[in-house]
Amino acid sequence: MAHFADRLLERMRARNTPLCVGLDPRWESLPEAIRKRHGCDSLAGVAAAYEQFCSRVLELLAPLVAVVKPQAAFFEACGPAGFAALQRLLAQARELGLLTILDAKRNDIASTATAYADAAFGGTTVEGRTHAVWAADALTINPYLGRDAVEPFLMRARQAEAGLFILVRTSNAGAGLFQDLLVQSPDGQTRPLYQQVALAVADWNRENLGACGLGDVGAVAGATYPAELARLRELLPEVVFLVPGFGAQGGTVEDIRPAFRPDGSGVVVNSSRGVLFPFAPTASDWESRIVTATRQTIAALAPLFGKS
Repeated sequence: MAHFADRLLERMRARNTPLCVGLDPRWESLPEAIRKRHGCDSLAGVAAAYEQFCSRVLELLAPLVAVVKPQAAFFEACGPAGFAALQRLLAQARELGLLTILDAKRNDIASTATAYADAAFGGTTVEGRTHAVWAADALTINPYLGRDAVEPFLMRARQAEAGLFILVRTSNAGAGLFQDLLVQSPDGQTRPLYQQVALAVADWNRENLGACGLGDVGAVAGATYPAELARLRELLPEVVFLVPGFGAQGGTVEDIRPAFRPDGSGVVVNSSRGVLFPFAPTASDWESRIVTATRQTIAALAPLFGKS
């Protein structure tokens, strides 16, 4: 299997878009027909509704986009049935030729971090037999615990030719509470904390660059902070950015322009609500509306992507 960044860029160029569709199922937004079919008397019913909806989204959008990002929290909220649904959806996405970013924001230390990484990538091995769990192409993680906690994820991801996306500058309104704190780095300079994290990401990423010149350790950098995006691109020329906050959260095409490399590469732009739910729950044409919203988003991003 090819290097993660090479596969990512190749798939996005084949679809001619950096758009990633976030699978964030919300009960109140689902088509009414799906909600009635499964009901909400049990979490198993809710999980089944989420699975049916997301499965159809995958079928509709596989010809249009290269990447999907299931949000683990919505499935975990449905308990064991939700996890089973997530596992089947990840497998379906792979069968449809889509790359998957499991948005779980994991981290811990030592054996616990290794267990998380095993589940995300190669699988869990017991008495010499390995059992696949998520088999994702990439995973979001929190770097707060430091290099020793990131190490198991780096090792397992590289064994599987997979990737990581590290939280660097998030898109939420309260991000600056910690991320903007000024810290003194080992080189004696004072920087905002998010920039110090970015420099660590640059080092980890440079350890394993693909033929395309990009590495397997990406940065999560929100669309709602364009000035910070520009600075991060200066610091991280070889890093793929996963950019949330586009569309429903307020990020615009102009906001995310600084994230792209000069050749129009290096960015995965996530849209969830804006693509998944451009309809009222009672609408009978919800499928065509999802396709239309996706095509419109692709068209909006087209001037930024693949300029070379």
